Amino acid sequence: MEICKQIFVLIFVALLSTTFISVADEETEDVHTLEEVVVTARKREQLSFEVPLSVSTIRGGKSQDLRSSGMDLRFLSNRTPSLQMESSFGRVFPRFYIRGLGNTDFDLNASQPVSVLYDGVVLENALLKGYPAFDLERIEVLRGPQGTLFGRNTPAGAVKFESARPTHTEEHYGQLSFGRFRTINYEGAISESFIPSVLSARLSILSLWRGDWVDNTHTNDDNTLGGHHDLAARLQLLWTPMPKLETWLKLHVRDLDGTARIFRANIIAPDEGGLVQDFERANVAQDGENEQNLFSGGLAFQVSYDIGNHQLVSLTGLERLTLFTRGDIDGGYGAAFLPTSGPGVIPFPSETASGIPLLNQFSQEVRLMTTGDSRIDYQFGLYYFNEFVKMEDFNYNTLAGGTQDGYVRQEQTATALAAYASTTLQLSEDLELGVGVRLSDDAKDYTAWREEVPAVEAEKGAKPIGPIHKNPQDTVWSGDLSLRYQISPSIQTYWRGARGFRAPSIQGRLLFGNEVTVADTETILSFEVGTKMRLLDQRIHLNLTAFNYSMQDQQLTAVGGEANFNRLVNAENTIGRGVEAELIFAPIKPLEVSAGISYNYTRIDDPNLTVAGCGAPCTVLDPHASVEGTYYIDGNTLPQAPTWIADINLRYILELPSGFRLVASTDWAYRSRVHFFLYDSVEFSDDWLLEGGVRLACKIPNVVTEFALIGRNILDDTSLTGGIDFNNLTGYVNEPRFWGLELVKRY
Repeated sequence: MEICKQIFVLIFVALLSTTFISVADEETEDVHTLEEVVVTARKREQLSFEVPLSVSTIRGGKSQDLRSSGMDLRFLSNRTPSLQMESSFGRVFPRFYIRGLGNTDFDLNASQPVSVLYDGVVLENALLKGYPAFDLERIEVLRGPQGTLFGRNTPAGAVKFESARPTHTEEHYGQLSFGRFRTINYEGAISESFIPSVLSARLSILSLWRGDWVDNTHTNDDNTLGGHHDLAARLQLLWTPMPKLETWLKLHVRDLDGTARIFRANIIAPDEGGLVQDFERANVAQDGENEQNLFSGGLAFQVSYDIGNHQLVSLTGLERLTLFTRGDIDGGYGAAFLPTSGPGVIPFPSETASGIPLLNQFSQEVRLMTTGDSRIDYQFGLYYFNEFVKMEDFNYNTLAGGTQDGYVRQEQTATALAAYASTTLQLSEDLELGVGVRLSDDAKDYTAWREEVPAVEAEKGAKPIGPIHKNPQDTVWSGDLSLRYQISPSIQTYWRGARGFRAPSIQGRLLFGNEVTVADTETILSFEVGTKMRLLDQRIHLNLTAFNYSMQDQQLTAVGGEANFNRLVNAENTIGRGVEAELIFAPIKPLEVSAGISYNYTRIDDPNLTVAGCGAPCTVLDPHASVEGTYYIDGNTLPQAPTWIADINLRYILELPSGFRLVASTDWAYRSRVHFFLYDSVEFSDDWLLEGGVRLACKIPNVVTEFALIGRNILDDTSLTGGIDFNNLTGYVNEPRFWGLELVKRY
């Protein structure tokens, strides 16, 4: 596989280096120009070329290809520069990392420094962020602090999902696929106009079904894990009763019944790292239960009213969610003190569950913005956010048949108020100044109770505790300043400075601990310079960015150690810097190539910060601290922060006789080494990951029906994506190879 990695890098560099030569040698009549993408990265429609920040878009054929296997939102991981994703919760709890900044916390009230917005509504809880991507206009990845317009918890960036909207022309499509693991996926939408130019609606449906495909060799049960049934739907109404007034309503729902993350005991080679030689994806040996159920729903309601050269916009969002997820955390069976256990040494059994019986989120934004072309564009806004969530944690006695043996409940109310203003001023024909500022007030009211003590903790003297109250609050300003200079109509360059923050966070992992920890506000100051070029008559789009940031009091999650426990800490300082490049080019008419690459350097800069090492028998590479079992992490890179991320996508269209058309595409994504925890160790890390996909489609002459062969992770790369460090060398891996057939009908 090391050879595969080297070949991939060589191909990537070769393609970049030969681009300009191959394009220059082609005749202009045999090429096509690239479309400039419209984005809403600054809450108004603008060409991506004219936006002075690092932004990527995924849409059209590329989006369809990446989602073709029915994978959850992690299909985005490593598909744009500096974006990495992972999850220890299966399909429901994606963790985003941009430029190395993210959060490995797995608790249900964990905050993240990457914000996710669906149709403009922020999805704060990590479980809400897992809502599937389907029937989309585009996905935007905004890198760097987005504190002015998108507010709290965006010091790393934001990911925006924009649904395809209702149209006044009839649109229908259906996409059905069958594949490996008895997979049946369907995505479809219908858009109708009921009153021309006044009332239209769009209904979008997603159904993802995969059969269980993992055998449990301990219980001799075949095909007992790995499956899911994920249903989602979205109904939109667009009503324009008069030219100046537009109202848009969206109702959405999701129902998931499936498998939680499959943890696998002792699949990591001791003293070496990487997977053991006899690892098999399709087998586990466990004695605990595994289940995952989630239901969510909500609405978004937007009213836009034109007042002269201004527009008044009101956006309301409501979200509701329930969840229960249970897993075998030790990943094996039995225990070392019993006659039988395995695979390998299992010091003690661990089987837990987490649930949310109720989550309610409400958000309201009102903004006034200029419209049309003028030397000065501005917008002012007010924002309100409220979230109430009830959380439960359960422990089970696996050796007693899985009976409940521990119970903790938590409640948290989070509120945020903010006011913001942003303006752009055309200083000259070629020079634009942008300024934005936001004042935010964040508060949380948290209470936790441990009502039932796990037996193993009771033997140590632990007792029921609570209520434990925490009430962190902070008022913080964020903002940005940018200069954009047009060197020529086809070349823009910009400089941007931005300040962002993440509100205080609370961690109450009380099943196996007695402490509720609070992390103070983290702030970031980031600077970047970039160039956007549109060359050779729009046949080349090239974006280059270099950035540098310093983060104070970064909120870090010290996961694991000698117990299934988390605690929050603040690092005195964290620094990061890097470069990003994106290229799209059309060397000849049938071929389009897109590629991206990023280099990220991160470092924790806090000589006094220590964390517990692993409870499992791993080799920690950091220096020992004065307290036994703890280590200094000063100088470490951030967890789940690869130095290199690269992706490439090639699409070729071959015109055949009688009007038939073949469309062939392939995409590849690579990330370099990551370690899973704040400390660095030989075992709990992964050297690299390389995943590729392919799609070969035939379009019949009427160009509305398409048959395709699809493949994801076609080389069957098997890489660790995370681990559990308090018991044994437990790990979990990426998605397996997938092959399928797809039928698409548009009319």
